Amino acid sequence: MAATAVAAHRTGRWAVVDVTWGSGFVVIALVAALLGDGSALRRVLLLVLPAVWGLRLAWHILRRAGGREDPRYAELKERGGSLFRSVLLPQGVVMWFVALPVQVGVGSERGVTWLGWLGVVVWAVGLAFEAIGDQQLAAFKADPAHRGTIMDRGLWAWTRHPNYFGDACLWWGIWLLAADAGWWGAATVLSPLAMTYFIRNVTGAKLLEKTMSKRQGWDEYARRTPLFFPRPPRRA
Repeated sequence: MAATAVAAHRTGRWAVVDVTWGSGFVVIALVAALLGDGSALRRVLLLVLPAVWGLRLAWHILRRAGGREDPRYAELKERGGSLFRSVLLPQGVVMWFVALPVQVGVGSERGVTWLGWLGVVVWAVGLAFEAIGDQQLAAFKADPAHRGTIMDRGLWAWTRHPNYFGDACLWWGIWLLAADAGWWGAATVLSPLAMTYFIRNVTGAKLLEKTMSKRQGWDEYARRTPLFFPRPPRRA
């Protein structure tokens, strides 16, 4: 976060913190894997799973931003908000807390059992929802004919926020891998709960819908498509 503060100051863009959000988890996972003294297989998994997610997310956000400032941060600047107090400090604390399963799980010498491999499967499902959802949305937005319309195809017909649902699944999968290490890993259950709550109700889905709900056709789309947990689409 200190490095992010320097980058934000030099570029004048606070949105660089969104790139740090994914890449910061990679740093935490790498340090944990190097310092952990538990099962080598579990340490590798607890490094690879967050790293693949974090690097993909950081690259996706960096490519999508295109050098523009995020409207949320632009508004915060206009109100005279503090980059450190309003953005960097809260996100740094949340990042550390959400990554507790990674930090705790690397200390167990117990071998990976069926519960840990179930976590890998849940993680893979989450990654698929997030990556495919992002790709489908990018392809939709690239067509000028879709400007101002609602994306309601592919995974977006099953849930209004497949990328956020995938994000939650990823961290529940990582938690299962940590819970497989013992009771102290299972005790970090508040971490995926917090992640799910924030991306569904605070910084993710609900916040985005304040803007999306103003588009034509939104009400009908919202009636037939669930907010978060996916299900087969209903008839219009």
